[in-house]
Amino acid sequence: MLRGQLYDASDPQLLQERLAARRLLKAFNDSHPEEQERRRALLAELLGAAGSGVHIEPPFYCDYGSNILLGNRVFLNFNCIILDCNIVRIGDDTQLGPAVQIYAATHPLEAAERIKGPELGYPITIGRNVWIGGGAIIGPGLTIGDNTTIGAGSVVVKDIPANVFAAGNPCRVIRELP
Repeated sequence: MLRGQLYDASDPQLLQERLAARRLLKAFNDSHPEEQERRRALLAELLGAAGSGVHIEPPFYCDYGSNILLGNRVFLNFNCIILDCNIVRIGDDTQLGPAVQIYAATHPLEAAERIKGPELGYPITIGRNVWIGGGAIIGPGLTIGDNTTIGAGSVVVKDIPANVFAAGNPCRVIRELP
């Protein structure tokens, strides 16, 4: 799975890992706003890495959690989803608006292969100081460079360089940033 090869999502080990993540997510999403220490402890158990000052507003959803690596001072607003069947790396000081969806998961394009059931996942890297506007969708196997802004509602299906404003469906560079 982590090598970007076809894998069986119904593998017993993967089922157990997803169930463990669901339990932690339920506790996190059901927690009260004043339970910040509890939330931090739940995220520390769920995520593969979380730097200092990470803040995630519930509800938050993911597949495994262990494949999510967050830098320092990363902020995820309400209702973000990360399908982390491969590594999802988010750099320091990056912020995600509400309902941002990050999908490392994908499926074979050819129907004859897809109906056999195995899935694919490709890593995603989001740089430092990135802002991703609400409702954006980030596809598998791509990189968003440092200091970049992605407009709300964008659908990112290819790499976006550093120091740009990009938006649209499909997302494209609109202009360079100073």
